[in-house]
Amino acid sequence: MTQELRIALAGLGTVGTGVVRLLEENADEIRARAGRDIRITAVSARDRTRDRGIDIASYAWEDEMAQLAARSDVDVVVELVGGSDGPALALARGALEGGKHLVTANKAMIAHHGAELAAQAEQAGVSLQFEAAVAGGIPVLKGLREGAAANRVERVYGILNGTSNYILSAMEKTGRDFTDILADAQELGYAEADPTFDIEGVDAAHKLAILAAIAFGTRPDFGAVETGGISGVRAADIAQADALGYVIRLIGMTDCAAGEDGKPRLFQRVQPYLVPKSHPLAAVDGPTNAVVVEGNFAGRLLFQGAGAGDGPTASAVVADLVDIARGNPAAPFGLPVASLASSSPADTAERRNRAYLRFVVSDRPGVMAELTAAMRDAGVSIESLIQHGKPEEAGDVLVAIVTHEGPERTVSDALAALAQSDCIAEPPLVLRVLG
Repeated sequence: MTQELRIALAGLGTVGTGVVRLLEENADEIRARAGRDIRITAVSARDRTRDRGIDIASYAWEDEMAQLAARSDVDVVVELVGGSDGPALALARGALEGGKHLVTANKAMIAHHGAELAAQAEQAGVSLQFEAAVAGGIPVLKGLREGAAANRVERVYGILNGTSNYILSAMEKTGRDFTDILADAQELGYAEADPTFDIEGVDAAHKLAILAAIAFGTRPDFGAVETGGISGVRAADIAQADALGYVIRLIGMTDCAAGEDGKPRLFQRVQPYLVPKSHPLAAVDGPTNAVVVEGNFAGRLLFQGAGAGDGPTASAVVADLVDIARGNPAAPFGLPVASLASSSPADTAERRNRAYLRFVVSDRPGVMAELTAAMRDAGVSIESLIQHGKPEEAGDVLVAIVTHEGPERTVSDALAALAQSDCIAEPPLVLRVLG
C-alpha cells in the first residue's frame, strides 16, 4: 500500500497546529511506520488570517468545515473542533456518510454519540478513531482495547482531568485554598476562563464513559455517570487528609457486575477520593493523567503521562492516522456495535467503602452529640472524629469524620437525617476512600 493518505483537518487551535507540526517535523518516521505518506490536503478553522505560527498556504481552505467531508481529495477527516453536538457532530456524520475515515479528539461527542457514529462507520466500512479523546498522549484506549483484550477487566479508575489534578496537588504543596489556586491555574493556561467542565467533573465523566464502554463491552452511557467536582474541597480537607495518610485526587472509577436479570449493572463515578499515600495515583501531581486497569490475568496496569497539550494530544491523533494508513481497522469500542450491551446503572446503596465526611457546624453545645447520634442511628461506624480547634467566621467550626467500611446507604441515611438540622452551616462534603 503506497498511495498517500490524504487528510482534511477541521480546527487549527492548540491541537490542530500541533498535528500540522508533527506531520511536518516527523514526516520520515511517520512514513516509515505507516508504510506511506500522510499528507494534509485541506483545512478549516474560524479565522483564516490568524497567525498560528505554522504555514498553511499549501493547504486548500474551506470556510465551511462541513465541506471537508465532500472533498474528493480527502481520505480521512480529523475533527478537532469540540462540542458534543453542532458543527462537530455534523462534520463527523458527514464524513462517515461520505465513506471517509474519521479521527477525533472530541470526548464529549464520543461519550454522547459514540455508538451511533461507530455503527455508521461499520456500515460505511471505514474507521472511527478517538485515542486522543481520553488522556491526551497516553495510549490508554489502545492498551485497554488491544493490550488487555484477553482479560476480563474488573475495574478501571484514575486521574482523568489535568486541571483538577493541578489544583489539588498545588493546594497540597502551598496550603492555599481552592479559589486562589484556580486563579493561578487560569493564569498559567491549565484552566479555561470558564473552568466548570474541569472542576465539576464533567470532562472526566466524558472520558470515563468511553473507558467504561471499552472495558466492559457496553454502549457509552454518559448520563449514568455519577459526577462530582473539587470546588467544595478546602485547604483544611487537604491538610486533614495528609494527617490521616492520604492525598485528595479527583478519580473516575468504573466497574461492572451482572444484575439478577443477567444484564450488566455499570458503576460509573467521578468524585474526589482520599487516596492512600502508598498508592501509585497519590504520586501523580500537576496537570498529569493516570489510568489504572485491573485485569483478571494481567493484574494492575498503570498508564500515566501528559493528559493534554498540543504535543501529547497531537501524538495520539497522528497515531490513529498511522493505524488507518496501515489498514489496521479496529472496532472503536472493542466489539461490533451490535454486540455492545445496554447496561443499567449500578445500585450503589450496598456498595461498601470508607468515607470522609466534613461538616461546617455551629460552635455550640450539643452539636457533636447530634452528629454522632445521626451516625449511630443510621448504622455508620465512626473510625475517627476531629474538630478543628479555631472557630471560623460567624462562630462556625469544621468537623471531620472518617468512617469504618460500610454500605453507602448508611452514610446517605445519616446525612438525610441531618439535612434539616440548624447546626449544619453548609452542605457536608463526602469523599470516599480509595480501596
